[in-house]
Amino acid sequence: MKRLAIAVVLGLAATPALAFHCPADMAKIDAALAAGPTISEADLAKVKQLRADGEQFHAAGQHQQSVDTLAEAMRILGIN
Repeated sequence: MKRLAIAVVLGLAATPALAFHCPADMAKIDAALAAGPTISEADLAKVKQLRADGEQFHAAGQHQQSVDTLAEAMRILGIN
């Protein structure tokens, strides 16, 4: 029973952390896009779509999907 309680607490604690991570990642992507990245038009279109998808996931409360989607956009842009 104690292990279950700990797992629930840890699970609930992780969700807000992911929720706050999403806007920070979106801001990094926005800054990189504003700087005019030197990537192909196809990659630029993909980054913009991933950015939009990440924001939609975030708004829907699907924060892990948002973080994963935004991470792919950041990888394409070369953001650490």
